[in-house]
Amino acid sequence: MQPDLDPDTKATAGRFGFGTQIRKSPFFDATVRWGATGFSVYNHMYIPRDFGDPVANFWNLVNAATLSDVAVERQVEITGPDALRFTQLLTPRDLSQCAVGQCKYVLITNAAGGILNDPVLLRLGEKHFWLSLADSDILLWAQGVAVNSGMDVEIREPDVSPLQLQGPKSGKIIHTLFGESIERLRYYWLDEFELDGIPLIISRTGWSSELGYEIYLRDGTRGDEIWERIMAAGKPFGLAPGHTSSIRRIEAGMLSYHSDMDIDTNPFELGLERLVNLDMEAGFIGKAALNRVAREGVSRLQVGLEIDGDPLPGPNNEFWPILLKNSRL
Repeated sequence: MQPDLDPDTKATAGRFGFGTQIRKSPFFDATVRWGATGFSVYNHMYIPRDFGDPVANFWNLVNAATLSDVAVERQVEITGPDALRFTQLLTPRDLSQCAVGQCKYVLITNAAGGILNDPVLLRLGEKHFWLSLADSDILLWAQGVAVNSGMDVEIREPDVSPLQLQGPKSGKIIHTLFGESIERLRYYWLDEFELDGIPLIISRTGWSSELGYEIYLRDGTRGDEIWERIMAAGKPFGLAPGHTSSIRRIEAGMLSYHSDMDIDTNPFELGLERLVNLDMEAGFIGKAALNRVAREGVSRLQVGLEIDGDPLPGPNNEFWPILLKNSRL
């Protein structure tokens, strides 16, 4: 049953105001109804960041399942006769063995080898790709690269909005919705589905290191319907509305663009050289620079630290300098 907007919720929704230039997802109203109390901005869109207690959100995720609005993972769609060749130009990861229906975690690099984004790539057809983005304007980058590439491609943002269904009970929930056919979906693969006439792409991916799925809505007018349908199916399994868990992703060593990397970071500094193939025949933007880094080595390397102390009272919104014997690292 769909919850009504009570006066307090209406008042809360009225406080979210970044202006009309910040886009709401098709699930925005549903997340407010289901208890979202705080939002931030990601890829020029509202993203729910607070459903009350982040620790409770973590336990919901690792013990049962959460449904998160991640429509901010805006899609760059690449189609046309040269779609594969052009997509390879954007990334140092070798795509020659990427099959139709497969997903790949990739890096997008600039001429200096710096990382512009770390999306999940979905191959929907022989000449049809999506880049499911982290937080940076890769649509504009790709369109700019295409101008003088000499390749026959079309680059646009399709009407696609993903949700993340994550957690150990997500498999039972997705089976309730789609039946046995969904169980054939392998890790980092995708397929087309329909639910009550709602067109979807579903992939076995997510940003939690738990069993999970990303559900790509292909009709933005039906966001409320799909949200409520999933929540109803998940009720017997303890499904809760939630947000991507920083606690869980840090535990799992999953990187976050802008937090752990940026345009001045190269893959070797992050230990991500497995995503760089310098031996493949195909060229890509940044290949010469990354060849040089591979030869000369790096002067810095990302590491993990365990910090003792009491829990922070809330999310940390600052970058902290780390000192070793009074010298800044």
